[in-house]
Amino acid sequence: MATAVQGSTVDIPTPDATADAYLVHPESAGPHPAVLFYADAFGLRPKLKGMADRVAAAGYTVLVPNVLYRAGRAPLVELPAFISDDRRPEIFESMLPQLRSLTPEMTVRDAGAYLDWLAADPRTTEGPIGITGYCMGAGLALRTTAAYPDRVAAMAGFHGAHLASEAPDSPHLGAGRITAELYFGHADQDAAMPPEQIDRLDKALTDAGVRHQAEVYAGAHHGYTQADTASYDAEAAERHWTALLDLLGRAL
Repeated sequence: MATAVQGSTVDIPTPDATADAYLVHPESAGPHPAVLFYADAFGLRPKLKGMADRVAAAGYTVLVPNVLYRAGRAPLVELPAFISDDRRPEIFESMLPQLRSLTPEMTVRDAGAYLDWLAADPRTTEGPIGITGYCMGAGLALRTTAAYPDRVAAMAGFHGAHLASEAPDSPHLGAGRITAELYFGHADQDAAMPPEQIDRLDKALTDAGVRHQAEVYAGAHHGYTQADTASYDAEAAERHWTALLDLLGRAL
């Protein structure tokens, strides 16, 4: 029988404003290890909350922040129940100004607020947390893990975008500060994370002595975990669940 979970909307004070977020945890007596869950660019929505519920059902208290809270509470744009390939560009274009406004400095500042909130919440256990991130969220997860090495025990990133570009602020450049165990599930049909970036990320982590595993999911496209999009791949998504829950179980 699946573990029953309880979810609610919470508000998190940050140095800049107040971030709305989805919090979900097992209904059984806690506390439970904390997991910070970074969504893809489309943000908080029913299917995404369902993914957080599945993590919580495995025994974790999960926080999914609206990382674009400066532009308003989620959802920032009206999303269809299913995001088709022909609708994706239009929706993404409407969100582009907000996405571009989220700087690495803001990401790190916000992450500190999320971590502080989780640490103070009675539904979480003491000690380092786990992080998972999807698409753009994988980059946010990697930046958070590098910025707060003593507070993160495990980090997973799935179909991450531009994790090891040639930009001077590319997320992979923080590898030398990471102490957590990492897992990446790349998609081999993903223009946002081409082979040269996969290799560059792996080299940076290896050179820094970071415990990590990177797998390339054959035939999977960018966004393969997202069941409300045309990119969804059920087989690859289930593979991701196995990898994520194994990592969290080992590290937390």
